[in-house]
Amino acid sequence: MRITVLGKSPAWQDAGGACSGYLIEAEDYALLLDCGNGVFSKLRSVRDYIDIDAVLISHLHADHFLDLVPFSYALTYAPRQQPVPVAGWPGTSNPARPELYAPVGAGELFRELVGCWGPDDLIDKAFALHEYDGPDELTIGPFAVRFCEVPHYTRTFAVEVSTGTARLTYSADCSPNEELIPFARRTDLLLIEATLPRPERTGERGHLTPSEAGELARRAGARAVVITHFSDELDPDWARAEASRAYGADVVLAHEGAQYTIPRSEAP
Repeated sequence: MRITVLGKSPAWQDAGGACSGYLIEAEDYALLLDCGNGVFSKLRSVRDYIDIDAVLISHLHADHFLDLVPFSYALTYAPRQQPVPVAGWPGTSNPARPELYAPVGAGELFRELVGCWGPDDLIDKAFALHEYDGPDELTIGPFAVRFCEVPHYTRTFAVEVSTGTARLTYSADCSPNEELIPFARRTDLLLIEATLPRPERTGERGHLTPSEAGELARRAGARAVVITHFSDELDPDWARAEASRAYGADVVLAHEGAQYTIPRSEAP
């Protein structure tokens, strides 16, 4: 299993960056985990978008799904996707239509969003949409996928993606919680958010600090840890030191273009 970071920003993009998006590949199958602002452009630099087999969305916040819109426009209007020859492309009777897995309620939200400026079925027609719920377990290509609901500002699922030899756990967005610990127990790689320099001052929690991320990783016994979903305005040396201290070993900071392979000979 190979994981490529396409975007690691929080709700506002880094300069030249992208919000949440991770390409997961195994056995020539390509799964895009989250598709936030800027991710589609980053995806095109590493893999042809018509070769994406499936997209999986962890929760319905814009920074995790908004680039489904340009992705849908490409699948709908790109010359090579047309049924007749156009602009040097021969035409196709089998245009790409990736599977799209998103939480219950996604279809209604997507239609409401794109209906603000045009036909509301843009995403429905571009993708084969399947809505999932927390207890569901999915088989997506070579991957077994499980979910764990975690506390956030909207209904949100941590995601486990595994093969017979590799296991990735993705925290999605979450506040400090107990649910993630057994779910991520002894995972090969924990990709965990570390958005905040300090806990939310309002007292309403929705995200983790690097220290809290490291502590969750330590309690889960994660074999390797990558922290993500943080801004380029957050001091990276401080974030790494805080997370590593709480984890009890070195962690890695996600950056766009980074690749992690499981199984591996050493931590990423």
